[in-house]
Amino acid sequence: MISITDKGAEKVHEFLSGQDADVSMAGLRVGVRGGGCSGFQYQLAFDEQRDNDIVFESHGLKLLVDNESLSFVSGSVIDYEESLQGAGFKVNNPNVVAACGCGSSFRVAEEEQVSAV
Repeated sequence: MISITDKGAEKVHEFLSGQDADVSMAGLRVGVRGGGCSGFQYQLAFDEQRDNDIVFESHGLKLLVDNESLSFVSGSVIDYEESLQGAGFKVNNPNVVAACGCGSSFRVAEEEQVSAV
């Protein structure tokens, strides 16, 4: 399961309504790709639902996850934060065991076990 905070949902709704997107088909895609100094990076994008997506609904929004990314982001909560350094979405992921200093990449427990073998 993946969820989104009130503030995160508010920002997604703002963007989608500004784009005249069909909320019944569009949502926030939460994905993972290899890269960064710790192994993986999040990919967050506004997108339309695809056939093989796993769809979670929260605050009237669709959170879209491809099957390959699901094990890396399961249990995550998407938030939107504003600070002096900028504003943007943040993924609070319980699967992360290490992250780089700048916070743009991460490593999960499953990867730790594979590299220890």
